Amino acid sequence: MSVLAHGVGSRTDLPLPVSFVVVGGGLALVASFVALGLLWRSPRLTGARAGRPVPGWLQAFADSAVTTGVLRLVVLALSAFVLLVAWVGPESATYNLAPWVLYVTFWVGLVPLSLLFGPVWARCNPLRTVHGGLERLMGPAPFEHVLPRLGYYPAAVSVLAFGWLELAAPDRSAPHRVAIFLTGYATVQLFAAACFGAGWFARGDAFEVYSRLLGRLAVLGRRGDGRLVWRSPLNGIAGLDPVAGLWAVVVALVGTTAFDGLTRTTQWQSSQVAEQGAVGSTLGLLVTVALVAVLFLGGSAIAGQVAGRPDAADRYAPSIVPIAAGYAVAHYFSLFLLDGQTAWRLVSDPFHTGRDLFGTADLEINYTLVSPRLISLVQVFAIVGAHIIGLLLAHDRALVLDVEGSRPHRPWVAQLPLLVVMVALTSSGLLLLLGT
Repeated sequence: MSVLAHGVGSRTDLPLPVSFVVVGGGLALVASFVALGLLWRSPRLTGARAGRPVPGWLQAFADSAVTTGVLRLVVLALSAFVLLVAWVGPESATYNLAPWVLYVTFWVGLVPLSLLFGPVWARCNPLRTVHGGLERLMGPAPFEHVLPRLGYYPAAVSVLAFGWLELAAPDRSAPHRVAIFLTGYATVQLFAAACFGAGWFARGDAFEVYSRLLGRLAVLGRRGDGRLVWRSPLNGIAGLDPVAGLWAVVVALVGTTAFDGLTRTTQWQSSQVAEQGAVGSTLGLLVTVALVAVLFLGGSAIAGQVAGRPDAADRYAPSIVPIAAGYAVAHYFSLFLLDGQTAWRLVSDPFHTGRDLFGTADLEINYTLVSPRLISLVQVFAIVGAHIIGLLLAHDRALVLDVEGSRPHRPWVAQLPLLVVMVALTSSGLLLLLGT
C-alpha cells in the first residue's frame, strides 16, 4: 500500500490523442504570445495598489484577534494530535492517520485553501504559535538583521527536503518516518526562528512560503496598505516582491512535482535508475529539479541580457507561480478527492482500537466520485491555463523591465526565451501526466 498513489487519468480517457493535446497546448501558448504582443503594449498590472475593498464586517472578522487566536489554537491542537498519532498510533500506514494527513489532507489541501482564501497557513502556522510562546522566554533573536540577506533560499531547501521525503525516501509512508520528519522539521524551524526571528517562517518554512505564493493567486487579498480587497489574481502575483532566491523556490516546486509525474510513467518504473530504490529516486529528483532550473535560469538570463537587467531570474519568478499551482492541481486533484477520503475514515479510530468516534470508521472510499475523463480534462486545462497565465505575467513584467532597463524597446525579443521555456514545460508536463 502506498499513501502516495495517484488516481490519474490516462491517454485513453481523453477525447483527443495525447499528441494532439501536447501540440495544441504549445500552439495555445504561441497564439497567446502573439495576441499579447499585438494587444498588450504597455504595463497594466498595478500589483499591490489594486483591489476593491471588502465589506467592513469581513475586514473586521479577518483582522480580529479572536479569529486569529481561535485559528491558531485549533490548528496547534490538531497538529499535536497528528504528531501523537504518528508516534504512538498504529505501525501500519493503512491504519495510521498521520501519513494521510501529511501527504494528502495537508500538503495537497494547502493548494485549494490558499487559492481560495489566500495565505491562511501564515495566519495559523502552529510553528509560529509555539515560537511566539518561546520568544517571550528567549528574548530577541540575535541574527534577525541577517535574515533579509538569506532571501528565499532557505525555503527552497525546505521544499526540496519535503520533496525528497514524499518522493524518494525509503519507507516514506511509514508512520515512524512521518513522526521523525515532523519532529525534526519543527525542531529545525523553531531553532532557526530563535536565531533569525519570527520573519524566518516567511522565508524558510516550506509550507508557509508555499501558501503565501499560492495565496497571491486568490481573489481575496491585501493591498500594500493592509486593506483586505477583492482583486484580480494577476495583480496579486504582480505585487510579489522579487526577493533573492524566489526563483529557487518556484523551480523546486515545479521540479519536484514534475518528478512525481515522471515516477508514474512505465518508462521510469522499468528503468535501471528506478531499480536502485531510494538512491535512484534521489538522483532522479535532483536531476529533474536541476533541468527545470537550467531551463528557467537560461531563459531568464537571456531575457535579462536583452533588457539590461541582471536580476531577471527573480524578476520573472512570479510568472512561474501559476505554473507551480497548475502542476499541483493537475497532479493532485484526484489524489485529494479520492485518497483524501481515507483520512475521514481513519479519524474515527485514530489509534485502531475499534472505536467509531464520528461514524466514519466503516466508510467505503468512493473511487467513482470523479471520472477518469474528468481527471484528464482537469489536468490538461490546469497545465495549459497555468502556462498561459504565466506567459501573461511574464509579458507584463517584460514591459516593465523594458521601461526600467538600460536597453529599451525590445520586450518582444526578451520574451522569446521565456516562451520557449513555457512551451517546454507545458509539453513535458502534459506528457508526464497523460503518457504511459
